[in-house]
Amino acid sequence: MNSILAEVKERLGKPYEDFEFLLECLKEVLIDNGEEAIANEIPFINKYPFEKGAQMSDKHIQMYSLVFQLVNMAEVNGAVQHRRAVENEKDFTSVSGLFANNIKNLLDEGVTEEVILDKMPQMQIEPVLTAHPTEAKRATVLDHHRDLYLLLVSLENKMFSKKELMNIRHNIKLTLYRLWKTGEIYMEKPDLSSELRNIIHYLVNVFPEVIPVLDRRLIQAWKACGLSKQNLLDHHSFPKISFGNWVGGDRDGHPLVTDSVTAETLEALRLNAFVVIRRKLIALVKQLSFACELNECDPKLNSRIEEMVAELGEIGQEALERNKGEAFRQFSNLILAKLPVDTQRGHATQLSEHAGSYRFAYQMLEDLDLLKKSLLSYGAKSIAYDDVNITIRNVQTFGFHLAKLDIRQNSAFHDKAIEQLLEAAQFEETNFSEWSEEKRLDFLNNELKSNRPFTHQSAELGENAKAVLSCYRVVEGHVSKYGGEGIGSFIVSMTRSLSDLLAVYLLAREAGLTKQIDEGLVCEIPVVPLLETIEDLENGPVILEGFLNHGFTKRSLEHFRKVRNYRNLRQQVMVGYSDSNKDGGIIASQWNLYKAQFKLSEIGENNGVKITFFHGKGGSISRGSGPTHYFIKALPYQAIQGNVRLTEQGETIAQKYENKVNAEYNLELLVANSLSKTIMDEKSERKYHPLAEVLDHLAKQSKAHYEALTHHDGFIQFFRQATPIDAIETSKIGSRPAKRTGANSLDDLRAIPWVFSWSQSRFHMTSWYGVGTSLNNLKNSKPEDYKKFKEATKKDSFIRYVLTNVDTSLAATDESVIEAYAELVEDDKVKKEFSEMFLSELQLTRELLLDLLGEEIQVRRVNHYFSNHLRSPLMAHLHDKQIDLLKQWRKDKANGKDVSAMQRELMLTINAIASAMRNTG
Repeated sequence: MNSILAEVKERLGKPYEDFEFLLECLKEVLIDNGEEAIANEIPFINKYPFEKGAQMSDKHIQMYSLVFQLVNMAEVNGAVQHRRAVENEKDFTSVSGLFANNIKNLLDEGVTEEVILDKMPQMQIEPVLTAHPTEAKRATVLDHHRDLYLLLVSLENKMFSKKELMNIRHNIKLTLYRLWKTGEIYMEKPDLSSELRNIIHYLVNVFPEVIPVLDRRLIQAWKACGLSKQNLLDHHSFPKISFGNWVGGDRDGHPLVTDSVTAETLEALRLNAFVVIRRKLIALVKQLSFACELNECDPKLNSRIEEMVAELGEIGQEALERNKGEAFRQFSNLILAKLPVDTQRGHATQLSEHAGSYRFAYQMLEDLDLLKKSLLSYGAKSIAYDDVNITIRNVQTFGFHLAKLDIRQNSAFHDKAIEQLLEAAQFEETNFSEWSEEKRLDFLNNELKSNRPFTHQSAELGENAKAVLSCYRVVEGHVSKYGGEGIGSFIVSMTRSLSDLLAVYLLAREAGLTKQIDEGLVCEIPVVPLLETIEDLENGPVILEGFLNHGFTKRSLEHFRKVRNYRNLRQQVMVGYSDSNKDGGIIASQWNLYKAQFKLSEIGENNGVKITFFHGKGGSISRGSGPTHYFIKALPYQAIQGNVRLTEQGETIAQKYENKVNAEYNLELLVANSLSKTIMDEKSERKYHPLAEVLDHLAKQSKAHYEALTHHDGFIQFFRQATPIDAIETSKIGSRPAKRTGANSLDDLRAIPWVFSWSQSRFHMTSWYGVGTSLNNLKNSKPEDYKKFKEATKKDSFIRYVLTNVDTSLAATDESVIEAYAELVEDDKVKKEFSEMFLSELQLTRELLLDLLGEEIQVRRVNHYFSNHLRSPLMAHLHDKQIDLLKQWRKDKANGKDVSAMQRELMLTINAIASAMRNTG
């Protein structure tokens, strides 16, 4: 094991020297605290005390998990330092995917500065943060990670003295010890409030600090490409960035998300938006210490100061009295006084509207814009374009809502809600879910002519109707008081038909969320289809065509365009990467997503509507993960038309945004590549994928082979015994249940624990099964098409993206581990049959990938290969231990014994393996 670290250090250098340094620090601090035995058994820097993982204790499992976290951290820091070195030593435009690289490429393609300046402020980029049913790390652990990372980064500073470096080493040791002593796993299931606190941490403490860095990097990239910085600043041509949130709004299969949870979430988000704004305003007050009497500044500013004092009364007079002779500070103090919050000991503690306080973000932006113009006329251009711009961008980004809350529910749940409303209104026929689509549409079209609800607010309703309407009424109360900025949309999961979408208009009407305008009835919240399965993706274009052509939708989209100042009509469509993959495997999923987006954007174009795709991606390859810039380049024509939303789930949030440098990098990738994709698509004509027929063939073949596996007799038995799915289902990891309804079926199991369990046992089948057979069939039956496909692997963005992800997954798949987990299957026939199916397909897929890509992974992707190589011996021990525990846990559980202690140990192995692979599901 020691020799492996030496080999990896020799090949990849400094990141692994840092890793060794962290291990030595850990050893020292454990010895300092009387834990010499385990300190002398830290892998890579000691001889190891046992041959097989089954001999591991709890402490060894915990140690392995921590070791994997440290190597992950060292690799992230290594990547950051590498990018810095490239930008310093080569050219600012040299790092693939970032602003400078993309702007240079656009200029090289003949795109003018004016076109880019015009397009950038039209961009709307919105990461949506979600909790995760299998998120394996506690928030406390993540806090310690952040502290440790900053200390590790500080070692890069060459200016520190030896004493200062000793102090950093001392603090690293303390943080490592805190991590070691902190329980890593959830002993109790986390509640929604703790999940929301974790999301709010990023929205309050990370992203507000990252946006100014992102803007400065855009300015630097602009200058590096020979363009006018002044033009950029004068036009304020910064891409719009905002954030979304699902915690407290996502109800699909999550009964704990009640109307009161949604109300508390909206209040917490609004309060924390003011926390963010207040920090920036306090900084601005400190920065604007210019000697300038009120009568010396811009008359418009003076006039507005008088108005604000009058609006605020005594509070306004107090704000004005501070910082006399410093007019810009006085104005900033008044802006601060108009925040609708109470403060205690300098912190915003609760929402509190008072005379003269702001209600809407645009009111504050008007005042900040006046401040900026006044500073420009005063001559303080640098301060106006920097300090004030940072505050303006902050309010533009987070508003008074921090993040838009989406409300998601399943279409079947909505059907039951409507049935219960019909029952309450004493309709003769109430079995809405059983009606034909034609009958449903006739009923909905007739009902949507009127704004008359079925029932009154105090009516007794069934459980589903009550759940939907109580939530919608919370939304209505928030919108009527504060406007619609804090609400994203009503997302309909498992959208199967046009009536599934129109049904939401009907439910919105019941809660007072529709209103009569001159043109007719409109909905005040956007309704969004979520197309999840392959069948849904195939039917999506027909559903969208009907939806966009429906009078209610047309009126509502035009209403949104007017009230939100859109240049065009916009409709959001969410596409799901998880269920489509669970449905038919990776090639069928990726190709059907590509086809659906191409056709859906075309339908939008034909109807004069820009489609904003909301990508429901996860942290694993089979759930849509992959390098952001490659993902965007692989999308079809007009899949990004200046607007993009995508989910950031669970541990993916920590991986991407845990530290601010990495957070900026990941946001920059998203923004810069979305900009390029938008502009380049507008420059070119609509065209379908040149190898569409070949990809259709591969998708059908791979899906058929995948389904032959999942539908084969005995598959559920094999899956439930050869993976730790049963342990994952009983874990305390996330607040959401692993199953939607509790049924013990493949359809009911959520895609996330499905992926998680296969990855724990190193099958990773969700991201390669069916690929080898489909490619082999193409090679043998259509050699010319196979030749074209092979040639396309060199330059086609979509094919390269899919195959690179398959390649990554294959690198993490381990035959010997698969065979060891298969031994857990009790039925010999089932065990033998499925083991042969998996291993033969795996071998075939490896052979075909090698043929297509031409070189082994250790040649093509050196860093990736050696990172896996380093982890491999530790993971082998963990798998041994997990298998041993699963056997005993299942046996004891079946015999009615208390398995709580063993459950904790099993969860430690699950957590450690997840750390090793850098994702759960």
